[in-house]
Amino acid sequence: MAMAAPVKVVLGSIAFGIFWVLAVFPAVPFLPIGRTAGSLLGAMLMVIFRVIPPEEAYDAIDLPILGLLFGTMVVSVFLEKADMFKYLGKLLSWKSRGGKDLLVRICLVSAVSSALFTNDTCCVVLTEFILKLARQNNLPPQPFLLALASSSNIGSAATPIGNPQNLVIAVQSGISFEKFLAGLFPAVLLGGLLNAAILLCYFWKLLSVEKDEEVASAVGEVVAEDDMTLHRFSPATMSHVASLNSQEFGSSLDAFARSPSLFGEFAHISSVRSRTNSIDIDVQNASNVGIESIRASNASRDVAEGAGIAQREEGVSSRRVSRTYSSQRCVSRAEASVQALDSKESSMEMWKSSVWKACVYLVTIGMLVSLLMGLNMSWTAITAALALVVLDFKDACPCLEKVSYSLLIFFCGMFITVDGFNKTGMPSALWEFVEPYARIDSASGITLLSLVILVLSNVASNVPTVLLLGGRIAASAALVSPAEEMRAWLILAWVSTVAGNLSLLGSAANLIVCEQARRVQYFAYNLSFLGHLRFGVPSTLLVTGIGLFLVRSY
Repeated sequence: MAMAAPVKVVLGSIAFGIFWVLAVFPAVPFLPIGRTAGSLLGAMLMVIFRVIPPEEAYDAIDLPILGLLFGTMVVSVFLEKADMFKYLGKLLSWKSRGGKDLLVRICLVSAVSSALFTNDTCCVVLTEFILKLARQNNLPPQPFLLALASSSNIGSAATPIGNPQNLVIAVQSGISFEKFLAGLFPAVLLGGLLNAAILLCYFWKLLSVEKDEEVASAVGEVVAEDDMTLHRFSPATMSHVASLNSQEFGSSLDAFARSPSLFGEFAHISSVRSRTNSIDIDVQNASNVGIESIRASNASRDVAEGAGIAQREEGVSSRRVSRTYSSQRCVSRAEASVQALDSKESSMEMWKSSVWKACVYLVTIGMLVSLLMGLNMSWTAITAALALVVLDFKDACPCLEKVSYSLLIFFCGMFITVDGFNKTGMPSALWEFVEPYARIDSASGITLLSLVILVLSNVASNVPTVLLLGGRIAASAALVSPAEEMRAWLILAWVSTVAGNLSLLGSAANLIVCEQARRVQYFAYNLSFLGHLRFGVPSTLLVTGIGLFLVRSY
């Protein structure tokens, strides 16, 4: 492609430079507007400077890539809601045998989950759990955070849905999910194992044998404590229920004591006693004639009435006891019925939740199977996302709000900015200078090509690198053979993804781990740039070099 007019080249380079600065350093002091606004600013400048016409700017937005990215994000949201990542977290601490065992598990779990659910999602969900697990067991967080970030990047290279640059490569190249996985799986497998070995060697002294023994017991205690906490009843709740029942029971007794029938019995007893007192007064005022006989008759009458009163009082007390016992039985029956209803409702809710989770997992598996069968990746992901929305049978706004729309907008602006920079002719001129020495059919050419991709991925980020170089590398390889063209796309996917492990700014997954770890309450940890670089340089170079020998086209 010929170079554009000098004015267009200068203005296009300025717009792309502003985009690059804000994409790599989103909080620069002179313009701290972030990556998303930076990409929109770069796109707007490309249109204002007339580097690209407005109509072509709209055409530059790749809708299939946005659809695939949106669908995978929605599926990831529902998987998180179905506790998939919670189970992955428990898998990390289940019967752990120490720091080294935990490190290997993190490498394995993060690599597999990132290949299926994208590396960014994996890092967002697992960072806090891994940091707390390391802190609780008196282990240094740095090895485990580096294991999460680096293994997520390596594992995400295996599938088209593992990271954004793979999405771009899969859509632009037309490589099916099955061939993509088959071509990169050996490199990902060996690269992941090599990365874990480098981590173990690098942090061997920190993960000593003495600490391993302490960690093994501590992890078991932590997991057991968590399980007990999940199933422990609240003492405050239990005491509240008991006091409520006692109040109800006391009020029921008061109600029975105030009932009309009992009040009538007590009134009758009072009237009898008052009549007896009046008779005694009459006897004292009577004449002396026949006093003894009257007193004898009154005494016998008092005895008889006293016996009747005692019998009535016994009847009243027995009825009171029987009614109290019946009220206790009523309260007990009410409590039993409420408890049975609550247990029935809770079991029903648990059953519904289990069925819903199973449906989410089945839909996700169906999506992966459909991708392996070669169906359209964008519409497959969108169909799976909408199927989960329908199965949820609720307002979808809370789940859809968790989708990273800022990332989708960032991609829109980046598509326009990169397409405008391509129209200046500068990328083509630079590639024409490098292309004769970067042929895919020679070892030296592959080495130089990999170094170019590695440097550009850390300087301009991996997704813009893929957009700038993808078509040119594929066109150069197509001159050799169609098989080499496919291999060139896979090499681009492998190197641009693993290049993210070189520095902290190499990939979004690294930045997510760093920011998440820094913001965790009580367990915060600052992963420094130099601390990452000391591990990232040897790991990236070794993993990339070994993987290049295993990348094959099928």
